[in-house]
Amino acid sequence: MTSITTTCRDLSELTSVAQTACRLLFQECYKAGIDFIFITETYRSQARQNYLYEQGRTRPGQVVTWTRNSNHTSRRAWDIAVAPPRNLYDISTLSKVGAIAKKQGIEWGGYWEAGKYDAPHFEIPTTWKIPNGYKLEGQVVVPTSSAVKVQLIKDTQKPTEKDDDTMKFTNETTKAAVRDYIKQAVDKKLIDKLHLDKFDAGTLTGGDFEGLKIIIAQRSN
Repeated sequence: MTSITTTCRDLSELTSVAQTACRLLFQECYKAGIDFIFITETYRSQARQNYLYEQGRTRPGQVVTWTRNSNHTSRRAWDIAVAPPRNLYDISTLSKVGAIAKKQGIEWGGYWEAGKYDAPHFEIPTTWKIPNGYKLEGQVVVPTSSAVKVQLIKDTQKPTEKDDDTMKFTNETTKAAVRDYIKQAVDKKLIDKLHLDKFDAGTLTGGDFEGLKIIIAQRSN
């Protein structure tokens, strides 16, 4: 069981819809030249939320949250920060991210009223879906530390060439080794299971695999 003092930064702990929303936000930030933001928290247990609420009230420290009822506990919210040399919560950067989020129907805590204002915070309503005109354009690297930059790895394969680039193996030993490499990354939650499913179905392309290797290397740091 996760300790109430431990911060969870795992994107896979959010709902699948919230994961999509977060990836879309980071993708659009990347396209806007903001590649220096990272996740600081995703899911919180209610016990951890209560613990944070008590800080600055019944427990020493500065107040860090205004509510016991956060969408972090419903897996629909995430917090971000800004990588050096900028300030951790550089308001200029967070405001730009907030403006991008607004266009996508993602709520930014920086728009909340005094007393509830929470500039690092983003969340989605239960009815959220990708707005018209937007789509995920490739693999989005969502960093969980300042050491990694946001990346968008696009699949440049033309649809007509897809079948020609599917991974082929001359022997079963190599195939098994590649599958084990992908499975270990899935087990460590570095990549989604759908990539292993594509490998097993024989539809994973060489381009897909090269992109996965970059993502796995980044997230392993």
